[in-house]
Amino acid sequence: MRNIWEFFSTERVVFGNGAIKQLDSILQRLKAKNVLLVTDPGIVKAGIAETVISLLREADYNVVVYDRVVPEPPVSSAMECYEFAKSQMKTDAIIGLGGGSSIDMAKVAALLVAHGGHPLDYYGGENQIPGPIAPLIAIPTTAGTGSEVTSVAVLTDVENNIKAGISDNYMRPAVALLDPELTTGLPPYVTACSGIDALSHAIEAYTAKNFQYIQAEGSILFQGSIPVSDALALHAIKLIAENLVLAVQQGSNLEARSNMLVGSLLAGMAFSNAGTAAAHALAYPIGGLVKSPHGEVTGLLLPYVMEYNAAVETKKMVDIARAFGINTEGMDDREAALAASDAVLNLLDDIGLPTRLSQIGIQEKDIPEIAAKSLPIARLIRNNPRVPTQQGLEQLLRNAL
Repeated sequence: MRNIWEFFSTERVVFGNGAIKQLDSILQRLKAKNVLLVTDPGIVKAGIAETVISLLREADYNVVVYDRVVPEPPVSSAMECYEFAKSQMKTDAIIGLGGGSSIDMAKVAALLVAHGGHPLDYYGGENQIPGPIAPLIAIPTTAGTGSEVTSVAVLTDVENNIKAGISDNYMRPAVALLDPELTTGLPPYVTACSGIDALSHAIEAYTAKNFQYIQAEGSILFQGSIPVSDALALHAIKLIAENLVLAVQQGSNLEARSNMLVGSLLAGMAFSNAGTAAAHALAYPIGGLVKSPHGEVTGLLLPYVMEYNAAVETKKMVDIARAFGINTEGMDDREAALAASDAVLNLLDDIGLPTRLSQIGIQEKDIPEIAAKSLPIARLIRNNPRVPTQQGLEQLLRNAL
């Protein structure tokens, strides 16, 4: 039994409409002059990158822009970004601007600028990084991954058809700068995928196995359910349940956008300490087989994993049902717990996302391999409240097919 838990987070969070204007004072505090901005073509096209670049140049910073981040970035692109940064100038600080892919790419660039090597040198276990990464400011333009406050960066290992996660508390950005106004132009589909990803983080963190019963030795990054993460995760679930449909249907609704950004932030704080579980473990090999965004895959799996876990984590599933506004009076605990998974399934339908694996290209023949590849992802599998087995995961996947 483990007796001690810890809570880690990004050192500074700056939040609010117009918060982007705080960027100069943030960089001054970091004593940075030469800045690498990591972003993607969509952020450039939307004019958001130019807004940030103009602010930086007006304040007389030397800015170099890497704007070639792609969704679910391959490991090779992280090396390309790092080599680009090395060829341009000495980098004092890095800004990740965009969704989870851009922020994750910026995290890996900050890691390599500080310590060199190859991204896969740091993959495969927790706490593989020898010290702090280069100063990093994360500016999310989506309410989804929570990457601005998390300890994880995810790349795609193309050779092995699987997502590669680099996990270490040193990977947390120095500053998370969140401005809801930067998210109002997000298309409905991207809003839906990123929002359901945030919900997956919150629910899996909340229902993770209690930290005392995590079977692992020594210092671990994902500790299981702890009191602080429970409080953050449950509030995140409520915010997302109340605002995601509105954010998808009314993209300019700033209140819904702001609530979603808070929900994503809280979910990121929660899961980067408690960890995620089976939905994310299964999503990694599925992400290597299909082109669907990570959030779409985890969101699709979420209600089936909740159903799988309902008999073990019943009370917390009832809490989730109530966070969704379900009146559980007259239901026994088992019915109320299953109502939570039904609520997530209905939410997927309401925001136009797939509810079956067959809709994203997964076939019956893929199921054994997906289950087999997910089981060795120990930092996620050990967190699941119901102990996953090859047979159990195969049945879960067939239910979702």
